Amino acid sequence: MTDVTQILSEIEHGDPVAAERLLPLVYDELRQLAAAKLASEKPGQTLQATALVHEAYLRLVRSEQAQPQWDSRGHFFVAAAEAMRRILIDNARRKASLKGGGELNRLDIVDIPDQPDGDQLDLLALDEALQKLEAEQPEKARLVKLRYFAGCSLEETAQILGISRATAQRSWAYARAWLYGQLNER
Repeated sequence: MTDVTQILSEIEHGDPVAAERLLPLVYDELRQLAAAKLASEKPGQTLQATALVHEAYLRLVRSEQAQPQWDSRGHFFVAAAEAMRRILIDNARRKASLKGGGELNRLDIVDIPDQPDGDQLDLLALDEALQKLEAEQPEKARLVKLRYFAGCSLEETAQILGISRATAQRSWAYARAWLYGQLNER
């Protein structure tokens, strides 16, 4: 009996520490399996192979659920592949739902320009969008005004607003994406 098969048998019999010994033995193979599954997914997949492995592993060895009888290492990997498939399907269904933003197209933040070209910029539309942002999130609107109109760096903006650079960076990314969405609705 291989180490993995023996540990699987111990898990099946309720040994609480057996699951901790199993992961180091199967992690690399599970990671390769997860990477292969994700490679066949549509571009824009936000789930990473490591997260997929961890979620599948937890589903497989969760102690409060009745454990299946794993006959061998191969049987365990078949079960792991099935768990990964179910996770990917659940993830796809969640993304496709209206509540999950299914009607929206994903856009990477790097695709949104810091400052649009002068030819592309409709100043009136920007002002209208900025007013909407200010009504909803005034601190983000102030950040945009400092960054875009005053030409302040991210560090200067953070200092002026009395926030951390990380918070300024997150707020700037959010505001850019929000404004991009508002300006491209037209």
